[in-house]
Amino acid sequence: MISLQRMHHIAIIASDYARSKHFYCQVLGFTLIGEHYRAERDSWKGDLALQGEYLIELFSFPGALGRLSRPEAQGLRHLAFSVADIDGAIASLEADGVACEPVRVDVLTGKKFTFFTDPDRLPL
Repeated sequence: MISLQRMHHIAIIASDYARSKHFYCQVLGFTLIGEHYRAERDSWKGDLALQGEYLIELFSFPGALGRLSRPEAQGLRHLAFSVADIDGAIASLEADGVACEPVRVDVLTGKKFTFFTDPDRLPL
């Protein structure tokens, strides 16, 4: 068996790079730690960190196909974040125009959670 050490990063292709960069950095609080334009691909790549840990590669690729994406669709279900105060987090998201689903409680952990989406409707 392979000996994985940790998750390195998550790659996201955005339909509108600037809009998604704003969402992840200004709304969710990620830090842009690197950004590169690749002329041969007409593509942007942004490296985003949370609390100093590199987590997301944000890309733009002209002509990329859209994806059906709901939390209950096959494939990647969602990206999950931990917060100290879910009600405060929801209020902050909603103040930034991000709609959140009603709060649910996980039957296994007893923890509260909600779903919301990024600008490309990726479930978070």
